[in-house]
Amino acid sequence: MASSDPVGDMIAMIKNANQRKHARVAIPHSRFKEGVARVLKEEGYVADYKTVGDEKRPERKTLWVYLKFDPEGQRVITNILRMSKPGRRVFRGVDRLGRVLDGLGIVVLSTHRGLLSDRQARKEKVGGEMVCKVW
Repeated sequence: MASSDPVGDMIAMIKNANQRKHARVAIPHSRFKEGVARVLKEEGYVADYKTVGDEKRPERKTLWVYLKFDPEGQRVITNILRMSKPGRRVFRGVDRLGRVLDGLGIVVLSTHRGLLSDRQARKEKVGGEMVCKVW
C-alpha cells in the first residue's frame, strides 16, 4: 500500500534510526527525499547519503542515509519534526521564517529554487513550504 505522506515516513525512519543509534537507514528513493538528504548533509546533520539501484528491479531505488555522531558517540540530530503535512501545508515568506532554537537548528524549505535550508533561503531571499525542522 502506498503511503499518503512519504516524506513524513522518511522523517520517521531517520528519527527512529537516530534514536536507536543506527549507523544508516534505508529509505525508498524519490528526488524530493534525496533533496532533503542533501540539505541535511550540507548543514552537517547527516554524514552522507547514497542512492542504490535494485538489481532485479532497476526502476526501484533505495536512498541510504548515513547518520552522524560526535566523537563521544552522541547523536548530532537531537530531533526532527515534520512541519507541512498533506492535510495542512505550511508556507512562510522569507520575512516570517523565524529561527529554530536561536539558530542552532534549521528548517528545510521547498522553494521555487529547490530544497533549501532556512539559512540559504534568507541569503537568496525566498520563502516556501516548510518541510521539516531539525535540531
